Amino acid sequence: MKKLLIVDDDILICETLRFALKDKYDIFTATNIEEALDIYNGEFINLVITDLKLGLESGMDLYSRLKSINTNCVVILMTAYGSVDLIIKAIKEGIFHYINKPVDLDELELIIEQGLKFSDLYKEIEYLNERLNVKYSDYGIIAESPGMKRVIETIEKVKDINSTILLTGESGTGKTMLAKHVHYQGNRKMNRFSAINCAAIPSNLLESELFGYKKGAFTGAASDKAGMIELSNGGTFLLDEIGEMDLALQTKLLRVIQEKEVFPLGGSSPKKVDVRLIAATNQDLIELINKGKFRKDLYYRLNVINIHVPPLRERKEDLFKLIELFIYKYSTLLGKKIDNISDEFCKKLSEYSFPGNIRELENIIERAIALSNDGVLDQIDLEQDFIEDEDHNHRIAKKLIPIFLGDSLQDAERTIILETLKQYDYDRVSAAKVLGVTERTIRNKLKIYKEELNLLDNGKI
Repeated sequence: MKKLLIVDDDILICETLRFALKDKYDIFTATNIEEALDIYNGEFINLVITDLKLGLESGMDLYSRLKSINTNCVVILMTAYGSVDLIIKAIKEGIFHYINKPVDLDELELIIEQGLKFSDLYKEIEYLNERLNVKYSDYGIIAESPGMKRVIETIEKVKDINSTILLTGESGTGKTMLAKHVHYQGNRKMNRFSAINCAAIPSNLLESELFGYKKGAFTGAASDKAGMIELSNGGTFLLDEIGEMDLALQTKLLRVIQEKEVFPLGGSSPKKVDVRLIAATNQDLIELINKGKFRKDLYYRLNVINIHVPPLRERKEDLFKLIELFIYKYSTLLGKKIDNISDEFCKKLSEYSFPGNIRELENIIERAIALSNDGVLDQIDLEQDFIEDEDHNHRIAKKLIPIFLGDSLQDAERTIILETLKQYDYDRVSAAKVLGVTERTIRNKLKIYKEELNLLDNGKI
């Protein structure tokens, strides 16, 4: 049901209009500007009907303040003092329509219906503009590698349901981009997508940002303010770096998931919300649970749909598509024409492990294009960009592998050897060097594993 706010300093008029319209709309009333603003900030008001005269105040003053909150607010002006010049001025300033007092209810309902259509149209235009203004790379999902194909296949299956999603993966792998992909490919795409980084805001401020507050809840709370979760009603809300959230806030978030409601600071009653929650983290939440830093019940609520985003070093099939995308992006943004890319440039990138993942790759390409002055990207443009270590040619990036308490030493050893071989594309010499054993040891272990596990050769093991 659409929400209407009626503002008039005459309580009788407010109640009369409420009674007349309550069967078709959810009606809120206010008798002054401050009260109207409190309601507008705390509810999802679709249309405002205000009297021109509000005691010593003006309906046009209210309209001006509403515009500062929402430039696309739809306002109908009621006036018993109307003149042609005043009405023209009001419409020029953006008032949607006007109606003379005493109000003709049939005429008012017709104007309301037209106004609500405009409200929906503004919402659609806002959505389309947001999509147009998004950077080229934001929804350019590259998924040539098996790991990323599985990620996209999972998103396709869950994009239209309301289950919570937990995105896991290293920093810079594109978790925020994938959360947007879920939203804009799903049935909530016409509503708001919002995100907050739990690590970037102190806990005492994060609570009010997430859940909102009521007037007087603390010093400086001059009016009600809706939290980001409530403002995302009907849409999607991303909680990035969820592992950094304070335990007390985790309890409140659990209520949002279980009860579908938020409790503003200083409030006496909850507000119902319809929000799809997506959480993202580069931390091991199970480890945080064991350390008492993350609630187990919240983890299970968030981890309904788990999507692990592989690091760039495990999706080499995507590398050159991403390089192509970023070259297009930054050559356009920086106004530089790139005519050629040297083999050395490509080789250097293909051999690098990218500890900073896609974010690091994007920064490397931006810098290379910025410094290039002959239209060619060459190895020299990369020399200072890489984070090297003493054994770069043989280093292996950290990767979690499944070893659990209770596993035997033999099982743990087998898992480590097989996963290391897999990481090095079954190069026994490289794997032996990393593990600190001889190639002969690796060969002997593999004979045992083949007998134990009946492993197939497949030309590798």
